Amino acid sequence: MPYPDEFEGFMINELGKYQDFKKQSFKPKKFGDHDVDIKIECCGVCGSDVHTITGGWGDAVTPICVGHEVVGKAIKVGSQVKEVKVGDRVGVGAQIWSCLKCPQCKSNNENYCPHQVDTYGAPYPKEADPDETVSQGGYASHIRAHEYFVFPIPDAIPSHMAAPMLCAGLTVWSPLVRAGTGPGKQVAVIGLGGLGHFAVLWASALGAEVTVISHSPHKKDDALKLGAKHFVHNGEKDWHKPLAFKFDFVLNAADVTNEFDLTTYLSICKVNCPFHNVGLPDKPLEGVKPQMLMSNGCSISASHIGSRVECLDMLKFAAEKKLFPLVETLPVSEKGCAEAVERVKNNKVHYRFTLVDFDKAFGA
Repeated sequence: MPYPDEFEGFMINELGKYQDFKKQSFKPKKFGDHDVDIKIECCGVCGSDVHTITGGWGDAVTPICVGHEVVGKAIKVGSQVKEVKVGDRVGVGAQIWSCLKCPQCKSNNENYCPHQVDTYGAPYPKEADPDETVSQGGYASHIRAHEYFVFPIPDAIPSHMAAPMLCAGLTVWSPLVRAGTGPGKQVAVIGLGGLGHFAVLWASALGAEVTVISHSPHKKDDALKLGAKHFVHNGEKDWHKPLAFKFDFVLNAADVTNEFDLTTYLSICKVNCPFHNVGLPDKPLEGVKPQMLMSNGCSISASHIGSRVECLDMLKFAAEKKLFPLVETLPVSEKGCAEAVERVKNNKVHYRFTLVDFDKAFGA
């Protein structure tokens, strides 16, 4: 049963068998007055996809179609949709619904709505879908989303470049702008990967002086090309000592924080500076004590993607400044999805993947 009753996607049927993608059909949520149907052109491959299908972040509903960096064309809009029209090139990130009624939603913090629905692997509440359908993501022919979480893509940004901005880009943009990143600020970015390279791109373009801290010395040239002023190899003895009390904002984009000597990293924060986490490890941070925060009054914080307002601002900023991520592409297929997630898992990507050629996989 083809669209609009069913969508097709490359899906994982058992957590842990993360390369075993199968092309199969799934039923989307019931179409609502505020919904937009999008025929997908391309979809970014996020670390979240890998953590989910490996089981690293715990249980998830299967079968599951991951992918939450979606760009495509609107092909159907609900009767109450105001911001999107058929034919628009649009994107969807890691959130697909919220109540839009709670204090968080009404203060441009809908990414912290207690009723939010993730783009994949989350059941809709009855008020949004009487069948309480589990959301499915963007390694698929189509996606159905509430208009509030559908973003117009500026003409200046190619689709395969825009896709990774919708999760990875927004995930670092939001904490950077909320921290007041700009001229005169010292920002450290830990980890130059999919998230970290966006953080360097944004923070430097916002006017901050950026230092990249990485365990990979060969990434120095990339860091400087992206706008960093300094590169520190944290494999060197006492690397942190010259950086004591240096940074207004420390953005940790690495997902192996559980392996850090955390006291060392906290020491580089200025007084009351946050050590802010956007990389989420599979394992907990053992042995964290309040005493570790006392020498400089620093804090350990984290955030969840960003708001619609922040996403629109980010896309406008990227278009105006001509800021584009470093992206590799692979054709969407059972083989292409498997290769992409395996290489992301092993940090063998420079620095994001976007799956393309959806017309070939699902038909024009």
